[in-house]
Amino acid sequence: MPETSTDGVPTAAIDVDLPGDAFDALLAAVSADGSSDAPAIDFEGLRATREDGATVIEVDGERFRAESERDLHEVASDHAAHVTNWHFYERVAGADTPRRAFVRWLEAAEDRSVEARYAALAEGIVREWGQLRVTTTLTDRGDRRYDVRHADDATAAVDDLDAHEKPRDAREIVTFDADGRYRPLKTAPTLRAGWVFPDLDHRDVYEVVEAIYPATVANWHRERGGRLDVDHWRETMDRQSGIYGVVQTWDRGEGHEHVNWVAEACCADSQCLKRREWQYDDETELDVDGGDGVFPCREPCSLVVSAARKWTRLEGEDEQSYEFTLTPSEKEQLEAIIDAVADGRTEAIREADLKDPANRYRARFLRAKRFDEEGNLPGVPTDDGS
Repeated sequence: MPETSTDGVPTAAIDVDLPGDAFDALLAAVSADGSSDAPAIDFEGLRATREDGATVIEVDGERFRAESERDLHEVASDHAAHVTNWHFYERVAGADTPRRAFVRWLEAAEDRSVEARYAALAEGIVREWGQLRVTTTLTDRGDRRYDVRHADDATAAVDDLDAHEKPRDAREIVTFDADGRYRPLKTAPTLRAGWVFPDLDHRDVYEVVEAIYPATVANWHRERGGRLDVDHWRETMDRQSGIYGVVQTWDRGEGHEHVNWVAEACCADSQCLKRREWQYDDETELDVDGGDGVFPCREPCSLVVSAARKWTRLEGEDEQSYEFTLTPSEKEQLEAIIDAVADGRTEAIREADLKDPANRYRARFLRAKRFDEEGNLPGVPTDDGS
């Protein structure tokens, strides 16, 4: 039977050398002032203190006494996983920043012991961030490396994808969708596939993710710390000026139903990967679900504001009742066409699928039958809109 760690992980799976810079950092830490009351190191199962001129290293509660630098190096080498883990997060990744929190999340550092995590990193730990698939692996020095790609390319070989090294290349990737159309909303689920950043360090993986989904890591980090500053609909609209100032006048209906309509149209998971945290105001929540995204949306975005401006003008029109002549199937077809357009399914409807009410030929037949020569749907007003 192979020897196992406290987590039942075969120790053979944890194959990490002790690099010189990690040992130098360990030596410097224990050489500084420290005692059993204030250990020089106390991080994820690794504890180091000075006692009676010697260094005492504890690894998951097991004590080792090092009388000399050579002894210390031997102990550290035998427990290189814990030492390199401490060195990476406390000396390389740095202080409590969004970047540090994110790379810890990428390898599920809060949920696994060092042994279990290092064994998993040997195979690769996969997390998804929106449409991104990020795989974290470990070098034999304990350094983390990251592979970032579209989730749809999970099984693709690197050689079959467009490989990039520089984080700034991500700006070009996010500009257009797979059909070459401009993407005004970077968190829309329209990120094109076919590319990969196969070998990033902890700094570059953060830059790539932030370039693809701007401010998402920072806001996620603030939310985790209870510091997310949310600007609700009302306060956001009160800041609008110029051509967007008209939105301030749009405040009609019980329960602010107009804002519910906006949120339902723009903020569903099918339209945006953020999880909406803003409401109408501090006291009034919206009826529409905010979505399931891993990163939060702290305020109505520019696309929502722009759309609301257009809807404000359209909703300023008086309602008018019309009478149209349609068969029951034609009424259902109009409803299906609107659903297909709203859900972005029109391109997926095959020309030969005449059973689908939103089929292109069925829509053209309805237009030929019911629209006049000017392309209008003739209807008879039944009141004056008053």
